[in-house]
Amino acid sequence: MSSMKFVYEEPQDAESAELARLSLEARDHSHSPYSKFRVGAAVRTADGTVFKGCNVESCSFSPTICAERVAVASAVAAGHKKFAAIAISSDQETEPCTPCGVCRQFMREFSRDLRILLVRPDGMVCRTDLEQLLPGSFGPDSLEGRV
Repeated sequence: MSSMKFVYEEPQDAESAELARLSLEARDHSHSPYSKFRVGAAVRTADGTVFKGCNVESCSFSPTICAERVAVASAVAAGHKKFAAIAISSDQETEPCTPCGVCRQFMREFSRDLRILLVRPDGMVCRTDLEQLLPGSFGPDSLEGRV
């Protein structure tokens, strides 16, 4: 069990409320027939464009992809590589759904301190950031001068 304490609160501004709402919409499109664990994500790019993603499971499990990576990859495919925030939602009502380790590392490719909203089904949010969830991370800057 993590020693991190998450506190839920109302979204503090209209952009956060919108991002939380869009992550819940994305969650509703989840393809999770095996785990029944629906996850949605909405990522806001530096220019304000929002991309949504949901988890997509496969019966062979290995090709399953998380909502966070779907949202970020959709943004990258559209030419965006700078992100302001991401909201991640699930059906969990008490414990927040934090990004898995793979998603944390994937998001770190584009931001060291990405703002993260962990969204409950009722729209309440926990605020955190990538630096808190992935301290001492390895990122593109770790390879400067090597590539």
